[in-house]
Amino acid sequence: AMATVTELEYRVYRDEGDLPGIIALISADLSEPYSIFTYRYFVHQWPELSFVALDAGRIVGVIICKSEEHKTGPIRGYVAMLAVDKALRKRGIGRWLIREATQAMRVSGCEEAVLEAEVTNHGAIALYEGLGFVRDKRLCRYYLNGNDAFRLKLWFDPPPEHHEEEVETPGSAAEPAAEPREAAMPTE
Repeated sequence: AMATVTELEYRVYRDEGDLPGIIALISADLSEPYSIFTYRYFVHQWPELSFVALDAGRIVGVIICKSEEHKTGPIRGYVAMLAVDKALRKRGIGRWLIREATQAMRVSGCEEAVLEAEVTNHGAIALYEGLGFVRDKRLCRYYLNGNDAFRLKLWFDPPPEHHEEEVETPGSAAEPAAEPREAAMPTE
C-alpha cells in the first residue's frame, strides 16, 4: 500500500544525517547536480528554513531555503530547492513543504519569498501560483540547458486571511522591524 500524506512524518532539517537522503532525492531530479558544499551552504546557515517529509524514515520530500537582507529593501526568503519522490507526487507533499518553509521565513522576519522555476515546469508553476506566488519576471537562458525561468514571488504583507483578526498595536512586532534597517542607512 502506498503511503498517504497523513502517514508521512514532516519535520525541520535536523543535521548532517539528513543530507544523504536529501542529496539522493534532489539529484534524481536535477539536470545539474550540486556539490555537497552547496547543500551545506544552505542547511548550516539556515537549518530552520529547510524541511523534509519522511516515509518510514526515508526522505521523500525536501525543501531547502535561505533568507537574505537586501541593502535596499526587504528581507527576502529564497527557495533554493524543492523535490518530491516521483512515486509520491500529487499528494500535497510539495504544497506542505512550501507552506511550512514560507511560514518559517515569515516568522524569521522575511517580507517576501522568491524562487525560480523553469518555464516548461508547468506543474511546479501551478503549485506555486496556487499558494499565492505571482510571476515577477522572466529570466532568459537561466538554466544550463538554455531554458528560461520565471522568477516567482510571494509577498507576506498583508498577513494571510486567518491573521486578520489580530489588531496591530503600536508595540507590535511588525513595526519595529523597519527601524534597525533605517538606522543602518548612511545619515549624510
